[in-house]
Amino acid sequence: MSEQSGADILVQALTDLGVEVVFGYPGGAVLPIYDAIFKQKKIRHILVRQEGGAAHAAEGYARSTGKPGVVLVTSGPGATNVVTGLADALMDSIPLVVITGQVPTQLIGTDAFQEADTVGITRHCTKHNYLVKDPASLGAIVHEAFHIATSGRPGPVVIDLPKDVQIASARYTKPTAPLQHKTYRPQVKADATAIETAVEMLAAAERPILYTGGGIINAGPQASALLRELQALTGAPVTSTLMGLGAFPASHDAWLGMLGMHGTYEANMAMNKADLILCLGARFDDRVTGRLDAFSPDSRKIHVDIDRSSINKNVRVDLPVVADVGSAMADMIAVWKQRGHEPADLGEWNARITGWRARNSLAYPASDHEIMPQHAIRRVWEMTRAQDPIVTTEVGQHQMWAAQHFHFDGPNRWLTSGGLGTMGYGLPAAIGAQVGDLDRLVIGLSGDASVLMNIQEMSTAAQYRLPVKIFILNNQYMGMVRQWQELVYASRYSESYSEALPDFVKLAESFGWTGMRIEHPADLDDGIAAMLATPGPVMVDCRVAQLANCFPMIPSGAAHTDMILHAEEVIGEASDEAKALV
Repeated sequence: MSEQSGADILVQALTDLGVEVVFGYPGGAVLPIYDAIFKQKKIRHILVRQEGGAAHAAEGYARSTGKPGVVLVTSGPGATNVVTGLADALMDSIPLVVITGQVPTQLIGTDAFQEADTVGITRHCTKHNYLVKDPASLGAIVHEAFHIATSGRPGPVVIDLPKDVQIASARYTKPTAPLQHKTYRPQVKADATAIETAVEMLAAAERPILYTGGGIINAGPQASALLRELQALTGAPVTSTLMGLGAFPASHDAWLGMLGMHGTYEANMAMNKADLILCLGARFDDRVTGRLDAFSPDSRKIHVDIDRSSINKNVRVDLPVVADVGSAMADMIAVWKQRGHEPADLGEWNARITGWRARNSLAYPASDHEIMPQHAIRRVWEMTRAQDPIVTTEVGQHQMWAAQHFHFDGPNRWLTSGGLGTMGYGLPAAIGAQVGDLDRLVIGLSGDASVLMNIQEMSTAAQYRLPVKIFILNNQYMGMVRQWQELVYASRYSESYSEALPDFVKLAESFGWTGMRIEHPADLDDGIAAMLATPGPVMVDCRVAQLANCFPMIPSGAAHTDMILHAEEVIGEASDEAKALV
């Protein structure tokens, strides 16, 4: 094979890896790559309006399609602008490959124009990163980067590519055998003895619960199907983290809803009173456990996770199972059937759960004169559920209301920033998801504050005629900040009120979108219907009750059973210890 430039090698490697879409923004340090992209027709480039938007759009694309997201940005500020997206992807285990331009190798370390130590800056917010100094190694590095990003616990990988390496020539050879990294070999298959022990513990449990997380969705659609089968065999109720919504159908009788800080009363109580927790692809994070010394004290715990470092990090477990969660569930199902186990008699356990459900923890006050945000979310869900939409969110109250009141029966439909809690995620993520499936309804549920974080990406949607629907719950506050200030800081609303919000309808129209406003409960259904019936991108400014709070809620520093329900709203001053945990 004849020699090619480094830029051509990169594009050829991406093509060989099946990349169809790259999200990016050009600059001087990546112009050779952009020229190579210009000369080919297999990879589509989506021009964002800021590099941070590229990272979040790639996340949305990856999470909705199951394919790795690819980002291309220039050196210096281009690279630093994607750092938040890298940290977000690392926390939520999203496979990204981010290619950053770099100054020529001979200028590295000289404080050259638009130079940044990209490898150093991104070392702690990526799974791995590379500084490529030889074009002959570039092809192999690109293939390895995709292997690392997509295998084991998925995550972001950075390839920092100096401009002279993009121009220099070398031969590219496509790998012919499955890639085997020298040291990175995640354990996919579980230990057989551990699986057998887990099955026997599950069969003997009188109060079991399946605690599921985003790892099941990352493991692919088959893993979600296996979760359904495992639940049917065992009869155990199922709850989920924020990231795991959709892995188990919300319409199923065994579904308890989300657990944790804004989870349901029944999910948190069942976790507390269970005698066995089978954790599948979740990580016992602080928003789930509450006060660690009070978290499910009488249960035996099994933790299945492909990331060995996540096991026993936060909560000590009785049985660790290091494996791909889909593979582990398949093995558990096989052993369960081989041993002839039947579902245990969980009548007493289910009766207790029914009693907890009766608390109706997701209740909210009705109103004839103002739109309740929970009701708005529920009506969007009820009016779109037949279309099986992809839903993205920003971060804040609207995000938690969406998790509570928008129900998902399948994976890869719920896209939100969980671990990092990144305001500005939702709009570009919706764009990325729409690029991944142009025919599917994509709805971005947003808050009036967080939607402004990456509002420039409205231009991207307009350019590529992406028919995303952005539904803003506008309460004219940084809602979750205001709620915490009410409950923890005795209603001292320091800088949480948005006094200079734009006219979202006019803003939408200025970008070539359709803008709409809904202000009265009687107009809600017609407004949602108009949004759905309007072709092209639409932004809806839905004016909701300004002081509505998101309940249930576990206060900072409290046990996961110490939940505030709506009827118990309080204004308070928290202890310094609790304030440190907000």
